[in-house]
Amino acid sequence: MNATLTIIIYTTLIMGTLVTLISSHWLLMWAGLELSMLSIIPILMDKTNPRSTEAATKYFLMQATASMILLLSIIMTMTFTGQWSIIYTNNQTIMLILTLSLMMKLGLAPFHFWVTEVTQGTPLIPGMILLTWQKIAPLSILTQISPMINQPLILTSALLSALLGGWGGLNQTQLRKILAYSSIAHMGWMVVVINLNPSISLFNLTIYITLTISLFTTLYTNNNLTSLSLSYMWSTAPPIIIIILMNLLSLGGLPPLSGFSPKWVIIQELVKNNNIIIPTLMAITALLNLYFYMRLIYSTTLTLFPSTINTKTKWYFHNNKMTAMMAPLIMLSTMALPLTPLLITLN
Repeated sequence: MNATLTIIIYTTLIMGTLVTLISSHWLLMWAGLELSMLSIIPILMDKTNPRSTEAATKYFLMQATASMILLLSIIMTMTFTGQWSIIYTNNQTIMLILTLSLMMKLGLAPFHFWVTEVTQGTPLIPGMILLTWQKIAPLSILTQISPMINQPLILTSALLSALLGGWGGLNQTQLRKILAYSSIAHMGWMVVVINLNPSISLFNLTIYITLTISLFTTLYTNNNLTSLSLSYMWSTAPPIIIIILMNLLSLGGLPPLSGFSPKWVIIQELVKNNNIIIPTLMAITALLNLYFYMRLIYSTTLTLFPSTINTKTKWYFHNNKMTAMMAPLIMLSTMALPLTPLLITLN
């Protein structure tokens, strides 16, 4: 794509999410979601090949289906209440349809199958946008309707997402698929507490976006690494591989890294509301995520590719434009645990 087209597409992507965030009118929210969906399709297909075309097609079909279901729930809401704005309604059928559509857009279980396929078929930067920015708008709508959400439905979906996000990543060797399954699990952690304390869900989203952007930018600046080439980095860039492995451990939720803080706060909030079984199950499923990250790190540290003296002296970031942005992201993604009370207060 040329520069002008790229600017138009990314501006539309940003504006679509912002329209959804600042609107209280159902049609404007739906229009913002549609702008985001239609603008990311050419981003996913930036490098034209069969895999990216297939990924963009799967994404479009799933999101279009979710948008039609969401529009159906909006029309039913207007018919039932006579209002286009978000107001309290006790119609459980409408709330069920609305929640299911947002679950499809977020990639929550059992509507999670598209997340891994689309992430694996796209380059790193479109994959990063898909797993971070595209989650903001649907999650904001879910936050606004959180008092009306069917709690058994959202808790079941959260538990399934955490379980399948951990279980699905066990058989993967490709780093992008592992990160996609990790995204599914993190979405489960975000929504499990959304009707108890939405600010904690926002805090979890902030930490997750920081971790994911930090990891994706590190991989992108080092020639689009995959898990199969991580071991080679010990020969060419030892500091960079250490940063990547620290980010992976933080995504897994290992204390005292930053990724542990949202899990800690969520478990504390659930226990405070006299809910013991769900945080226990969520903590057990989090061990699955931590296990496949630890397995990846263990195999990486034990493997050392043959190298020469010249290759060992070339560790530096190949894309110097992103190096300045990466330093604060890496600090936040690994050392933000002491800032947890401040971050929750800000959210």
